[in-house]
Amino acid sequence: MLICIKGAGDLASGVAVRLHRSCMDVVMTDLPVPMAVRRSVAFSEAIRLGKTSVEDVDAERAETEDDIKDCLSRGVIPVVTDPEAEIINTLKPDVVIDAILAKRNLGTSIDDAPLVIALGPGFTAGVDCNAVIETKRGHSLGRVILEGSAIPNTGVPGNVGGQTINRLIKASADGIFHPEKNIGDLVRDGERVANVDGVPVYALTSGMIRGMLQDGVHVTKGLKSGDVDPRGRTVDYMTVSDKATAIGGGVLEAILRFNGGLNKINY
Repeated sequence: MLICIKGAGDLASGVAVRLHRSCMDVVMTDLPVPMAVRRSVAFSEAIRLGKTSVEDVDAERAETEDDIKDCLSRGVIPVVTDPEAEIINTLKPDVVIDAILAKRNLGTSIDDAPLVIALGPGFTAGVDCNAVIETKRGHSLGRVILEGSAIPNTGVPGNVGGQTINRLIKASADGIFHPEKNIGDLVRDGERVANVDGVPVYALTSGMIRGMLQDGVHVTKGLKSGDVDPRGRTVDYMTVSDKATAIGGGVLEAILRFNGGLNKINY
């Protein structure tokens, strides 16, 4: 089974790891300059570095269809610079997964593949896609929605360690982002962690930096540019998160549930 995942951030990568381990071929697409903040667990880093690994799964940047085939033959996830995911038209995958997490539909159609799955709000099962996976932390995280939509975006991140909005590191101005701390560093509330063209960016809670944009990214004021986990040094920032694992399980369930009803695919 060939699966194309639109987006290669941390949640998309958690899905990719779960599907790869389930013996499915996975191809991922992302922007030329990826905007993932949890880069230690994001396959989008392959675009910047040429190759990367999340846990025991390897990924490489792929430029051509031959590169994609070569990666898949070696058990490596190819990551393609393809903002519009045009590779779907060439590869004709069995499954397309919209894991951009834009909180709105940026162009995914239920006709993109025999099975189309979308993560989070902005999609309606049966209209934009065949299934939606709930991404909001809580009782319904990872559930497969076959009718209707995910819980609407509240703009407030889930509660972790007693913190919500203060977990976020936000750009202080429009301009070029420059991190001053690294993922995995411990910081204090009010400590300077980055700057945007010299304008300081401060942490709003104490804890461990679990995510940070790469240096040189153009940002707008207020854009999420990183996050601090208030649980501190106990945080494992090098493995797929509990949230990404739950969402990956939901995606896998959706694929297996639809398998019996999609006999037109040559599995």
